[in-house]
Amino acid sequence: MNPASFIEQVRRSWAIAKKDIRIYYFKGPVLIFGIFMPVFLFLAFLMGSRQLPLAFLVSGLVGMTLFFTATAVSPAIFPWEGQAKTLERLASCPITIEAIVFGDMTASILFGIGITLVTVVIGLALGLPLLHGITLLVAIFLAACCFSAIGMLLAVPPTNVPSNIMMLSSLIKFPLVFISGIFIPLDQMPPWGLGLAACSPLTYFTDLVRYSFTDAHFFPVPVDISALAVFTAAFTAVTMYLHKRTMPKRM
Repeated sequence: MNPASFIEQVRRSWAIAKKDIRIYYFKGPVLIFGIFMPVFLFLAFLMGSRQLPLAFLVSGLVGMTLFFTATAVSPAIFPWEGQAKTLERLASCPITIEAIVFGDMTASILFGIGITLVTVVIGLALGLPLLHGITLLVAIFLAACCFSAIGMLLAVPPTNVPSNIMMLSSLIKFPLVFISGIFIPLDQMPPWGLGLAACSPLTYFTDLVRYSFTDAHFFPVPVDISALAVFTAAFTAVTMYLHKRTMPKRM
């Protein structure tokens, strides 16, 4: 693809992202699974774990918020558009499938970053010191890209029923939350638990958030950042490939 064509595809991808922002940010399932769910989980955990430090709790809230928000928009966009018959019109336009997927991911990334920054501000308002601000911003951006790619990966099954995708999404997301060191510190996990935690990108993001607020971490910081980058690249590549294969089945 020549540079002019690439720039044109990026412009069209951004147009899709803006369309998603206008239409899907305030959909009921997005608000429930993206905002209310992590808040309710955090409040339930807070009431049962009063002895844990505030930094540990807020770091978990930041991790859950980004994970749920960045995976709330992208899984349901294709089913909604397939149901409304707008996906066929979009696919008939001079735009690549990769650009369509990237536009949906961009909307998810921006949604996740915006809501997560609000939780970071809440932590600062509660008196938590931000010791490594640059690291936190890099972690939020990488994790938002990674989680949005996971959301698009969950939307691969060619169904036009959004509830089916949201159900599948919940079955995958909730186990990841409970094995990623959000509710149980990694140094208190058994060996088999650490093995599971190492397979979750949310583990590395949560570790970076705690490092940003407390200077404490379980994995070395370069390992956390590298793991997030590898997960992001892998999930994005697999998502693009699978959507190219399943897109004709949606028509």
